[in-house]
Amino acid sequence: MNRLTTFVHKLLIALLIILFTLFYPMLISIYVFLPLFIGVMGYLLILGIERGKISYILISLLYLLNLDINLSLPLFLVSVVVLFVYTFIYPYLVHLKKCRVCIPILTVLMIDLLYLGALLAYDFVFQTENIALDDILFYSLVMDLLVAVML
Repeated sequence: MNRLTTFVHKLLIALLIILFTLFYPMLISIYVFLPLFIGVMGYLLILGIERGKISYILISLLYLLNLDINLSLPLFLVSVVVLFVYTFIYPYLVHLKKCRVCIPILTVLMIDLLYLGALLAYDFVFQTENIALDDILFYSLVMDLLVAVML
């Protein structure tokens, strides 16, 4: 009976993760006050690459792709920014191993800020307007950092 309970528990957790990954970006496009969690999913992608966890990589890439499609953002720009952070910035943050909170917070902050910069550069180059700089964006950044602290 114990094996059945753990199997059902793992199945429910997997189902909730899949439902969150598929439907939360759709809710963001309707309710604009919901946080984007770009940095958290980028950090999850970095952890998946670093630890070799295929499930982390698939969940984060599916979420980020779904977010790009639902919000009409440039396709794969956030993935390129996350890989840029992983290649050029994250190796220097690993030296902060004694501070367990510093690495997730700094990684999420770098992903969010570089993605915002990449979006603004994209808007400037192609004369579009993908994102508006307002309080909701700042709220999303703060919520992203708070979730990173809980990781």
